[in-house]
Amino acid sequence: MLSIGIPTYNTDISTLVHMIHKQATLAELTFEIIIYDDASTIKIDANTSISTLPHLIYTANPTNKGRTATRNSIAQKARYDWLLFLDADTIPVSENFIKNYLQIILNNPQADIIFGGIAYTDKIPPKEQYLRWLYGKEKESKKASERSKQPHFIISQNLLIKKQLFLSLNTYNENLYGLDNIFSSELKRRNTHVIHIDNEAYHQGLESNEIFLKKSIDSLKTTVLFEKRGIIQNNLRPIQRIYNRLSSLGITRIVAISIRPFEGVLHKNLLGKRPSLLLFDLYRIYHYIQLKKNENA
Repeated sequence: MLSIGIPTYNTDISTLVHMIHKQATLAELTFEIIIYDDASTIKIDANTSISTLPHLIYTANPTNKGRTATRNSIAQKARYDWLLFLDADTIPVSENFIKNYLQIILNNPQADIIFGGIAYTDKIPPKEQYLRWLYGKEKESKKASERSKQPHFIISQNLLIKKQLFLSLNTYNENLYGLDNIFSSELKRRNTHVIHIDNEAYHQGLESNEIFLKKSIDSLKTTVLFEKRGIIQNNLRPIQRIYNRLSSLGITRIVAISIRPFEGVLHKNLLGKRPSLLLFDLYRIYHYIQLKKNENA
């Protein structure tokens, strides 16, 4: 038995819902699909096609709560022990997407979480979205064998998890960007049993370079905030480990001073036609150093 949760905001989810509903039906599965619209401001006519589907529950938040709080509402409403969370802008890669997850559940009764992975199409997007696509292809689209080396680091766009575990973990409902890192930190702290498989969903809703860049910095702010609260370890994210290494060598200030004159150049490259992920890393480490400096001031 499976509860499938899809938080959505201003997104056409008709293709995703029809695909998932068909797969779950063909699998002869007892299931429900719970959709929470997080106070969308745009009426999407295509979404009306899902309203008559059996086993579907549709709820609209009166105010925008953010994805994390909306997922919590889905979990509280869910009737079944396993929750499959899918972001509204994802599409399963496999026609056996649901069956693949069910098979792992049956064969691994000790599992707490099953992460199928995220994929990106090879089609090059418009230049305004190139940075998000490039980052996703290089940093997020990884096979299960590689993800398993750091098993507790997950991306919640495509995640199967036990309901009660999720409710016990998903307690930080602030509308912040980068809460997946907090979630992963808690998974690691509890030594949760995570299984990685190759059952990807395509991430289709690419933000513009400018929005993604802003969200990346917002994610760093969230990391520093929760480090200060003692909620997240200071070595979970690669950027934290880089900072720790620079700090141990006593050169964080030197690195920041060296990058500062080129911040505008880095910013221009990242918003341009062919952004560099190396420059993206430099841009983020510069901002992370500044955030840590301000925190300690």
